Amino acid sequence: STMNAWETGQWAISNTPAPMAATLITLAIMLKLGLAPVHAWYPEVLQGGTMTTALIISTWQKLAPLTLLYLMSNHLPLTIALTLGLTSTLVGGWMGLNQTQTRKILAFSSIAHMGWMVTALALNPNLALLTLTIYITMTTAIFMALNITMTKTITDMGTTWTQSPSLTALAALTLMSLGG
Repeated sequence: STMNAWETGQWAISNTPAPMAATLITLAIMLKLGLAPVHAWYPEVLQGGTMTTALIISTWQKLAPLTLLYLMSNHLPLTIALTLGLTSTLVGGWMGLNQTQTRKILAFSSIAHMGWMVTALALNPNLALLTLTIYITMTTAIFMALNITMTKTITDMGTTWTQSPSLTALAALTLMSLGG
């Protein structure tokens, strides 16, 4: 916002930011969201933390950057937003296919979903809000189910059906839904 203040005299990013300021803000937010090609930190952080930490990083920590992007949605550099959104969707989908750790699957799912959200935000901000609401609801549900059953891998999910068959079935369906 300092660059925006220098060029336009306004501190608010919702006022028409200069193209250079809008591009820099957009790229910084993309890094915070873990979008490709700057996504490498995200799966490793989710894998290394506790399930509750992973839940917070995957849901709560996405709200502030997406709110900033929503406020700037009229001034987003369309080419950059669409390119990074498409790249993230493809990278997240492809990288998640060969994973066995549930947190890494959810990390790549998050990368892909953030790609879809940035694309939707650039084209239709109201659709992006609906997508964000569904994403947070589904992600919270799967993290809570994995936390309750102490599941770390897909193989572990196969053994949790004795504890709670309905929760395991719903967790598997939710995980497949988030995976695409």
